[in-house]
Amino acid sequence: MGSSRAALRPATASDDSFLFEVYASTRAEELAATGWAEDQKQAFLEMQYEAQRTDYTKRFPKSDLSVIVVDGADAGRLWVDRSSDEIRVLDIALIPEYRNRGVGTALLQALIRKAQAAETALRHAVYKTNDGALRLYGRLGFTVVEDFETYVLMEWVGRSQCE
Repeated sequence: MGSSRAALRPATASDDSFLFEVYASTRAEELAATGWAEDQKQAFLEMQYEAQRTDYTKRFPKSDLSVIVVDGADAGRLWVDRSSDEIRVLDIALIPEYRNRGVGTALLQALIRKAQAAETALRHAVYKTNDGALRLYGRLGFTVVEDFETYVLMEWVGRSQCE
């Protein structure tokens, strides 16, 4: 991350357009291959963003959605759910200019420390086609615990293996 400093702040309704921008940036490469017109891409992104937000809010009602702030600038989002048996990363995403700068690694390492302190698992579902994320999670000690059609559930276990 170099001299960059990452912090989190709770997302509010006023962050919605930025949070949509973050989401859209994660789908840009995929949508570029569709050949769709810009208005079609925009409509699709809006529908998918709202569906994801509705789903996460319904399934994880106590989850925390935060804006990732780097050196005072909004840089991404981190959505985390905490329960008695796990810390679940629902989503971690950065806009392109903040990717590959160690920000995501630092945030994940902080979550690993929290999981370790709580002696609980840290889990995240990763799309099978997201090679960069799969490498990052592997490097941080996550392992695949479940394989689904389009994604894998990866886990970092914070409790002692001897228990």
